[in-house]
Amino acid sequence: MCRVLPVGSCRGETRRPQAAARSEELSPRQELSSLKKFDEIKKANQAAAKKLVEDQLSSSSEDDDEDAEVKQGKILDKTFTIYTSQTDGDASELERTRQYMNEAFQSGAMTCLICIASVKRNQAVWSCCGCFCIFHLVCIQKWAKDSLFLVSSPLTDDDFGKKDYPWPCPKCRFEYKRSETPSKYYCYCGKVENPTVDPWLVPHSCGQICEREFKPSCGHKCLLLCHPGPCPPCPKMVTTTCHCKKAKPVPRRCSAKEWSCRLPCGRTLLCGQHACENPCHAGDCQPCPRVSEQRCICGRQTAERLCASPQWQCDQVCGKCLPCGNHTCEQVCHAGPCGDCPRSGKRSCPCGKTKFTLPCTEDVPTCGDSCDKVLECGIHKCSQRCHRGPCEICRQEVEKQCRCGKHTKRMPCHKPYLCETKCTKIRDCQKHQCRRKCCSGNCPPCDQVCGRTLGCRNHKCPSGCHRGSCNPCPETVDVKCNCGKTVIKVPCGRERTIKPPKCKQLCSRPPTCHHSTQEKHYCHFGRCPPCRQPCQKTLTCGHLCPVSCHDEALVKQTGLHQSAGPWEQPSEPAFIQTALPCPPCEVPIPVECLGQHEVSPLPCHSANPYSCKRFCGRLLECQNHTCMKECHHVTKLSSSADGKKAGPECSQCEEECTKPRPAGCPHRCVLPCHPGDCPPCLQMLKIKCHCKLSVLYIECLKLTCADLKEKELLISCRNQCPKELPCGHRCKEICHSGSCPLNCSQKVKLRCLCKRLKKEVQCSKIQEDQVSLECDALCKEMKRKANEIKEAEAKAALEEEKRRQQAELEAFENRLKGRRKNKRRKDEVEVEQSSWQKYKNLIMLPVFGVAVVMVAWLMVYNE
Repeated sequence: MCRVLPVGSCRGETRRPQAAARSEELSPRQELSSLKKFDEIKKANQAAAKKLVEDQLSSSSEDDDEDAEVKQGKILDKTFTIYTSQTDGDASELERTRQYMNEAFQSGAMTCLICIASVKRNQAVWSCCGCFCIFHLVCIQKWAKDSLFLVSSPLTDDDFGKKDYPWPCPKCRFEYKRSETPSKYYCYCGKVENPTVDPWLVPHSCGQICEREFKPSCGHKCLLLCHPGPCPPCPKMVTTTCHCKKAKPVPRRCSAKEWSCRLPCGRTLLCGQHACENPCHAGDCQPCPRVSEQRCICGRQTAERLCASPQWQCDQVCGKCLPCGNHTCEQVCHAGPCGDCPRSGKRSCPCGKTKFTLPCTEDVPTCGDSCDKVLECGIHKCSQRCHRGPCEICRQEVEKQCRCGKHTKRMPCHKPYLCETKCTKIRDCQKHQCRRKCCSGNCPPCDQVCGRTLGCRNHKCPSGCHRGSCNPCPETVDVKCNCGKTVIKVPCGRERTIKPPKCKQLCSRPPTCHHSTQEKHYCHFGRCPPCRQPCQKTLTCGHLCPVSCHDEALVKQTGLHQSAGPWEQPSEPAFIQTALPCPPCEVPIPVECLGQHEVSPLPCHSANPYSCKRFCGRLLECQNHTCMKECHHVTKLSSSADGKKAGPECSQCEEECTKPRPAGCPHRCVLPCHPGDCPPCLQMLKIKCHCKLSVLYIECLKLTCADLKEKELLISCRNQCPKELPCGHRCKEICHSGSCPLNCSQKVKLRCLCKRLKKEVQCSKIQEDQVSLECDALCKEMKRKANEIKEAEAKAALEEEKRRQQAELEAFENRLKGRRKNKRRKDEVEVEQSSWQKYKNLIMLPVFGVAVVMVAWLMVYNE
């Protein structure tokens, strides 16, 4: 087993014993885990290598490209749906937008010109509103920051921050304000911040309707889904008239609503004499092109000139006499009065200190005072006397300081003083010195060429020496396909990483297999994909090989190299290009199974009789069951034998007889499985009678062959039915099936309501309410007397209750009076008995006797 030593073990001999000791201290459990990790790493490396080789050698790249193109087409159609619905399917105005969207889908087509790297789906981007170029958000933020720093660095502290300097787009140089520097990632239409990555949308799109205003603005908004590049022309239909307003309004696209009827314009020109003869046009009419004789401003000369420019001057001096009468007007051809004489009124001497009032014929004299005009130096004044003409140069000697401020010298004021000291300040490029003689400190920009290698790694920066990042390389490079017929232009530096363009030309390489012509496929780099044409070689069976061509199959070699450990880099798997033999013939041949159940198509190389795995299904000798063996060969005993009859190889029937028994017979057939009808059943049946009280033994054949009446008699026990009728009497019929009859013939006694009268009648009539017994006059008289006695008793009880309450009330009042006189004295109240209490015994005894007699008489009568 190999152990990995620490990294520092190879640097000195002193660490080797410690490393060895640590390696020896590994437990068996740690060794097993190390082996397990080694195997896992080995398998992972092998799987990665296999996947890489399959990706490189598989021919599915074209299919993937085709699927990607189909998916891309669906996304474009979804994006353009609303727009094309307004234009009746016309997508001619969408070509420029389609080009931008195709570049967004194509891998490597969108390139950030700042970092010269591809713009991916999951990266934050920013789009210029002038050229619609896509940049990484981080790159454009750094670009804007550097641009603002370079512009504002030459400023002094007093000027810094007073002016909002712009920063330009790296491609179109469109200027943006400092406040417009992007800080967040938005979709193309600017609605959604940080749009999610959706494979069914345009990259960096939110999927909503764009709704940006068209440029130039027409009042409508873009109808496409959020998209890169400029918005297409407005597709809305508006009713508009021509430029000259003569034609009738017609419906036109909003993007092309300005139109000409091609009729003469007819508007009066600025000359006021002629009309515009040009066809209907936009804007103001052109100047009148006709020629006419026109006088100059002073009216002396006449010339043929364009009607559009009637005002012109001749070359003659006016020459009119001014109001002074001594001078003439010296102005060239002019309109209006000439004005006053310029020498009239008060005039000043040459130095301007003294004013004189003189005739216009005399010149103004000098005043004799000093001139005192400020000389060209701006410091000293002219020391001469008042004079005509310009003053002389300043000849006064002064102490002058050079422009850089390091030296002084006494010299004439009018001469500049520049020393020979060279400026050592660093110019704005922060690389080179100024080296200008006597520099004032405001060094000019560096005049050397930058010369730094651009991001493309192919060219050098041609701009003047500067700070910060160089501008992107302006060059473009042609990237061609293998045949050179398809070319795309990419920014310089991207030709090494961008994929070659997809060429629609067919590959012209000769075939390398046994076929005469190669399978048609598009132009590509590398080896051609494996031939997928049918092999069509003749096999031993006479059929043609139908599989794909296998003359140049790639076979992977395994087991050639065993890695020493997980630290060893896995080698690429070796593949050998070799011709494989044709596979077995798979042409379907109809073959019948052994049991002649079915005919199935089998491959030609294995077309032999077979078992279909079904049951044999041939009818056995019992004529009731079939052979349950798996499909097998059956020998025919004679040529005329039926193909559905069992043979000697079929199984023998060992089942019981399963034929249906007669209705009501619960016994099985005593014979084994046999052909024909079963013998009659002679067994005895144990059955309870209808009333369920007796058990009867009946022969099964008699019971199953009897009709309903005979069965009713066979199952009856001949005894009286023990069931009770609804009236409570026992059924009088002999043991029978079903429910008992309801016409009970039992005699019962019927009484009147007061129970004094009674009568014997049939039970069934009482149940049917056909007979009733009413009370007679004696019954009614007895009932009336009983009611009178009850009323007298109730009335006497009521009077007794009133007397008792009156006595209690009087006793209570007497008790209250006695307590006031003497508390110890007790009142004695004597209650007088009522007439009922006195005579109740005399009344109740006869009544009770009469009642006893009537009860005795009723009992005797009922008996």
